Amino acid sequence: MLQVYNTLSKSKEPFQTVKPGKVGIYLCGPTVYKPSHIGHMVGPVIFDAVKRYLAYNGYAVTLVINVTDVDDKLIDESNRRGVPMADLAAEMTADYMNNLHELGVDTVDHFPRATEYMDAIIELTAKLVKKGFAYESEGDVYFDIARCDHYGKLSGRSIEDMRGLGGGTAERKQSAADFALWKSAKPGEPSWPSPWGPGRPGWHIECSAMSGRILGETFDVHGGGLDLAFPHHENEIAQSESAHGRPMAKYWMHNGLMQASSEVGKVGGRKTRDAAEGDLASQEAGKISKSKGSAPFREMLKQFPGETIRFFVLSTHYRRPIDFSEDRIRQVGTGLETFYRFFKRFERVAGKSFYSLTAAPTRDKGHFDPAGDPLLADVAKLRDAFLTSMDDDFNTGGATGALFDLVRRLNKFVDDEKLEESAKGKTAAIESLARGAATLRELGNTLGLFRKPVEQPGAAADGLVDGLMQLLIELRAAARKNKDFATADRIRTALGELGVTLEDRPGGTEWTK
Repeated sequence: MLQVYNTLSKSKEPFQTVKPGKVGIYLCGPTVYKPSHIGHMVGPVIFDAVKRYLAYNGYAVTLVINVTDVDDKLIDESNRRGVPMADLAAEMTADYMNNLHELGVDTVDHFPRATEYMDAIIELTAKLVKKGFAYESEGDVYFDIARCDHYGKLSGRSIEDMRGLGGGTAERKQSAADFALWKSAKPGEPSWPSPWGPGRPGWHIECSAMSGRILGETFDVHGGGLDLAFPHHENEIAQSESAHGRPMAKYWMHNGLMQASSEVGKVGGRKTRDAAEGDLASQEAGKISKSKGSAPFREMLKQFPGETIRFFVLSTHYRRPIDFSEDRIRQVGTGLETFYRFFKRFERVAGKSFYSLTAAPTRDKGHFDPAGDPLLADVAKLRDAFLTSMDDDFNTGGATGALFDLVRRLNKFVDDEKLEESAKGKTAAIESLARGAATLRELGNTLGLFRKPVEQPGAAADGLVDGLMQLLIELRAAARKNKDFATADRIRTALGELGVTLEDRPGGTEWTK
């Protein structure tokens, strides 16, 4: 049975939905004032995989990721660049969407923009004022934390922790801990009409309004980075539950933060100590963020395929911090070559593409009887190991480990049966291999992996590289035929020093980098 760690209860709980068979997920998205960095990609990749796995288990899932397109940071950046806030937001939203596309994040059902839900925001704010949980002051509207007796139940933080966050409007508040629901417009700022005068929403009320409008007053999963638990998510709970008189979300899932490793500390700030699961203070020390000068994500895509970066994110349990460096991503890319080499090997042996195999769309349909076949018995056990990991709070780290075990077992079968030397008369063995490979594709697909052939960055130049490599392979083959083993060995050694591996197979020599 699927178990989910709930930040609200600080424990794993059986997954039981608000409505039978349906799941609503809301994930806090970016404030679009600068280009996305890799830290912005963590949540979408994780929750895209979560949705895929829930759908694989038979749920009808609605995934929502919001876009904050009105905010102090947006106004400041638009003024600095001399462009309208709406134009800046549109430009950065397009950047964000393009990056998600490259990572295979394509299961999101709604990307609500705050500016598109102004009526819902004003309606919710007015409801809080009417019920006595908020008050107007000189055109601003503030939430009265003193009226919320359950404040702090998510983060364990107290009202006292909110004091000092009042900024330049503290004199308008009844208490320094109160937070803004609506901000009166300053001269020249974007604004919308409201019962309290022209202005714009506070950050927290946007998410309460959009999630409630799309998913309902109580929905299943609210996700976000660990750094959002306080004050953002705590304030969302205070607003939504005060307004509606019922729980906002049943499960609160918080992913660990993307940190710069000691190798590249300059990307996200100084790493002061090792970060642990749930340890916000140490994760914040090395967190990658715009303010710390992290590089735009689109630059990273020039170096690494989106699937490699996706695998990198999913190779760690989502609640743990992710130790980022380009070297670590390269290591992941090297590991992925194990799968890509098998895909090519499978095509040579079976005569069809791995990507043409039909992947079971659901857990039930993927189940099969090994019928005494030793390979398929092992495949079934490894499939169970994958599912056990995912059932344990979406442990993608354990699941990817099971994928590696599975591809190693399939490779061993090819070796043991000598299928590359001759597949003639081995129909049963090839059928078993194809069944095992289909399971590999099925499980990979639940994580959004191995859905289509990967195109390496700089593919336009790869034609030249392929041609040169083929020439070297032919020269080496000619040298070996002429018993000039010194030259043949020199070619292999020199290529090895450049990170290129040659593999001699019955059908010819292949190279990988």
